[in-house]
Amino acid sequence: MELDFSTLSPSKRYHFMTQTVIPRPIAWVLSKNSDASLNLAPFSYFNAVCSDPPLLMISVGKKPTGDVKDTSQNLQKGNPCVVHIPSVEHAQDVTASAATLPYGKSELDEISEDLTTQSLFELPRISTCPIAFNCTVYDVIKIGNAPQTLIFMEIYNMFVSENVVTKDSKGRDKFDASKINPLARLGSSEYSSITDVLSLSRPE
Repeated sequence: MELDFSTLSPSKRYHFMTQTVIPRPIAWVLSKNSDASLNLAPFSYFNAVCSDPPLLMISVGKKPTGDVKDTSQNLQKGNPCVVHIPSVEHAQDVTASAATLPYGKSELDEISEDLTTQSLFELPRISTCPIAFNCTVYDVIKIGNAPQTLIFMEIYNMFVSENVVTKDSKGRDKFDASKINPLARLGSSEYSSITDVLSLSRPE
């Protein structure tokens, strides 16, 4: 089966790309709306892209109505955010928080997650997430015909649950992926968990 992307609609390309670029990590992004309410939304066009400065990146499209998504609105104003790495246990709430709501209506009112404050974080974080990054916007780039918005976020602080921290053979802190049990995005309405962790020797 060969596919010529030049003959496909953007929705078809999206359909094929999201089923084949797998698994994708999920950024569960908490940001503040202009009325001080909190917005929470998942993004699977997401990854770490630089360590100096330490940058994460999400790629944000438009709402089905063509309007700018709430997260994009908030972050383009320079507001801070907290990027969570959800675990498998968060799957239903991650899905629920993807619903399109009117601007200013918080997804947190629709799900079961609790928040907690963190001394080095400007915003609260989801208490049950094992990993959270306190970030501010580093840069915003518009690409494509829609356009798509690439938002680069610089990490200032990081939270890691003590429950997932171990030591490696050299005595360094190691974050146990099986204990983090991250939720991964597949295509359509499918998600995945970690089934096996392969520990391989790197070439010298």
